[in-house]
Formats: sequence, structure tokens, C-alpha cells
Amino acid sequence: MQFKKYTKTPKTQSMKKILILNGPNLNLLGKREPGIYGARGFEEELKDLQTRYAGRVELDYFQSNIEGELINKIHEVGFSWDGIVLNAGAYTHTSIALQDAIRGVNTPVIEVHISNVHKREEFRHKSMISCACVGVICGFGLDSYRLAVEAFLNEE
Repeated sequence: MQFKKYTKTPKTQSMKKILILNGPNLNLLGKREPGIYGARGFEEELKDLQTRYAGRVELDYFQSNIEGELINKIHEVGFSWDGIVLNAGAYTHTSIALQDAIRGVNTPVIEVHISNVHKREEFRHKSMISCACVGVICGFGLDSYRLAVEAFLNEE
């Protein structure tokens, strides 16, 4: 897996800066359909990730139910950060605007999903953003986020 060709901004810090960006309804993790998404809220997961990668990764988090706010956040960090872990929720299957935003920045993006979208409804099988991302991770629960952070840490 190679990421350097996607990153045009030289790295000046030793600690990586990674944004976890969650889309619509992911603010309800732990409450919404726990049989699919689990019973744990994302705040707990974020604290665990920040503790696990302390000293190696500056890990920030943003969640919005509004497509334009997700696009604005990609634009904000997309020329200076080392990676974006994006769970676009249902926008994954509908948003050309998010695809354009990902293509428009230098920061590599990894698409993640908590559930295995390919074992769910057929409309979830098609992603409009995968073609703009460096990789896709799905089906490993909240651990999908850790796997994406690890991918950024293991880049050559």
C-alpha cells in the first residue's frame, strides 16, 4: 500500500495528524440498531484510540449529519493533515459532492464502515466515494477505525 503519491505537503512533524470524520446518524452509535452497530458509543472508542496512539498520532474527531459540513471539514484539513478516516454513513451511497471533495484535496482518505455493507441491503453495496479513497475497511465493528489508523501508521 502506498500513500506518499497522494500527499503533496511535506511532513514537518513526527506525530501524524489524523481526522476521524463521521457522517449522518453516527452520533447515535450505542443507541441506534445495536445489533448492527454495537452497543458502544463512539466517544468511548475515540478515547481508547487516543490513549492507544498517544505520542504517535494527533487524533481529532468531527461528526455531522449535514453533507456540507463534512465537505467543509475535508477542505479544512485536506491540505495539511496526514490522513482522514471517513465513515460517510448513508452519504457513502449517494454523494458525488463528497467524492469531489476527497478528490480535491491532497490528504489521503480511508473509507470505513462498522458493518459489512456487502451483507446488507443491495443499495448499500455501491459506494460513491470508494473510487476517490486509498482504501476501504468494512465489517469489523468499531475496530474498523483502528485498522484505518494502523494503515496510516504503516504507510511507507
